[in-house]
Amino acid sequence: MKTIIAGFMMLSLMAVAGCQSTMSPKGGTLSQKKEFTISVPAHTTLKQGESAFVTVALNRSPYFKQDVQLDIKSENIDVTPMNVLIKASELPEARLQITAAEDAALGMYRVNVKGTPTTGKPTSAEFTVNVVTP
Repeated sequence: MKTIIAGFMMLSLMAVAGCQSTMSPKGGTLSQKKEFTISVPAHTTLKQGESAFVTVALNRSPYFKQDVQLDIKSENIDVTPMNVLIKASELPEARLQITAAEDAALGMYRVNVKGTPTTGKPTSAEFTVNVVTP
């Protein structure tokens, strides 16, 4: 009798565990990871006094259906906008304008992009901007 009850309990646990994943079209199961990454340009070069546009994109897993707040931080160069809300129903990208002042010091500067979902852990990415003479 104990063996039958133990077997029934094992089958019940397997059925519940099977409900936590989705069947792959090719067989097997897929986990339902609800996560995202951020894609940024690897490197951008600006002349003093110039502006350029860059695109920041979210790469969503198939089950990630949340809004993401992007917060952009930089030093010695201007980035507009500094905060962007990308809704789950929208195209998963934002266009940023980066500007080097006419008197900006020459050199490499980092731009950090942090994405915070409605629930879950934030993630971030970084790219560099090289300011050169005109």
